[in-house]
Amino acid sequence: MEKMLATVFHGENNIQVEEVPRPHAGPGEAVIKITLTTICGTDLHIVRGEYPVKPGLIIGHEPVGVIEELGAGITGYKVGERVLVGAITPCGQCRACLSGQHSQCGHGGEGLEALGGWRFGNTINGAQAEYLLVPSAQANMAKIPDDLTDEQVVLLADIASTGFGGAESGQIRIGDTVVVFAQGPIGLCATAGAKLMGASLIIGVDGDDNRLKMSRRMGADVVLDFRYTDVVSEIKRLTGGGADVTIEALGTQPTFENALRSLRPGGTLSSLGVYSGKLQMPYDAFSAGLGDNKIVMTLCPGGKERMRRMMSMVQSGRFDPTPLLTHTFSLQEIQKGYDIFGSRADNVLKVAIKP
Repeated sequence: MEKMLATVFHGENNIQVEEVPRPHAGPGEAVIKITLTTICGTDLHIVRGEYPVKPGLIIGHEPVGVIEELGAGITGYKVGERVLVGAITPCGQCRACLSGQHSQCGHGGEGLEALGGWRFGNTINGAQAEYLLVPSAQANMAKIPDDLTDEQVVLLADIASTGFGGAESGQIRIGDTVVVFAQGPIGLCATAGAKLMGASLIIGVDGDDNRLKMSRRMGADVVLDFRYTDVVSEIKRLTGGGADVTIEALGTQPTFENALRSLRPGGTLSSLGVYSGKLQMPYDAFSAGLGDNKIVMTLCPGGKERMRRMMSMVQSGRFDPTPLLTHTFSLQEIQKGYDIFGSRADNVLKVAIKP
């Protein structure tokens, strides 16, 4: 039996790089040889036991690679072509997909497994490995243009698509005031997305000097350091009463509350964070239910057309994700990557893994 190296989850704070059987493509599937992947904040939630997955699962969900095998029924692709595969893999045929809700493909399960089309490293083996089995491959492999590098496209699979999706779900209009809470990788992409959608004032909030500096680089007009500033009152002063859209990109009670308190009446909170534990809604922050506010959620948009559109933004020069890739490790060194990423050491933003 052919083997490959992969990062296997065995339990809380227990991952191992080990030999496992190499996948092969069945009908409608493809196998890609991974050339670049990443460690994501959601992977940290998994490793820390804050998001449940089954022991024995290969984790990771941001894959770039070269087609190794094509199953029956896959047309328009060749072995050896470079492809980007989204973290979300819609089938294109289920009720959710045919209703235009591609991120929720296959919804209707129980518990967290109902989280739609997010399968890699959640319900099926993921991308922190030498090879990856791609389901519904016809709908999910986007060919990478020759003039784009792996480093230019790897972050489009999840964090950039998610960050842009948060701006899109918030329905930012030209001239809107927008606040992005937490300037980690997804928040930074949300900041870039708000700029691309025409916001006239973008405020980035964080408590890390390096991330605040990167926030300006990604499009923030003003940055607020919550360590030294009463963020909510300063936002209301800068916006004349509250922002049109706030984007919550961390997934904690304090950031959620502050995002809600920073809205103008009738404004929209776009939630991107992955929450664990109990999330509460203070009635005063909720205007006692009378504020005409909206709270919307986003699961990373996926599929090959979304990936094509994301790559076109990089090709055009309107978005450059490469400054967010701050560290690179081999697959065998992935535990070191997790340690640095999890502790936010060495000004880390995003860790790339090269099998």
